[in-house]
Amino acid sequence: MSDCVFCMIASGEIPSAHVYADDDVVAFDDIAPQAPVHTLIVPRVHYSSIADEVPDGILLALLRAVPAVAEAKGVASSGYRVIMNTGDDAGQTVHHLHVHVIGGRPLGEGMVRPAERE
Repeated sequence: MSDCVFCMIASGEIPSAHVYADDDVVAFDDIAPQAPVHTLIVPRVHYSSIADEVPDGILLALLRAVPAVAEAKGVASSGYRVIMNTGDDAGQTVHHLHVHVIGGRPLGEGMVRPAERE
């Protein structure tokens, strides 16, 4: 999708420091982090959300990247949250399938929804 920012990051059209990358997915830090660690994992191919007909291999690649990202970001042993938002009401602001890996502090209190940031 030519106007999708995550497609442009995944293809290298927009430069990004990759936390993790393989043939199917790319991980990079969120530009509006909710915690000290807030990394996004996106498939290199565009899918709007988990509600699309996403191939099993892509879903597996997203989930297999999670522990690698947690290890690279230093939260594998302390713990982290994995989130996948679907649709506007869930807070999905970029409509390209992605997984959030969030950690680096105790989570629960202090998590801000996108609408509350404005």
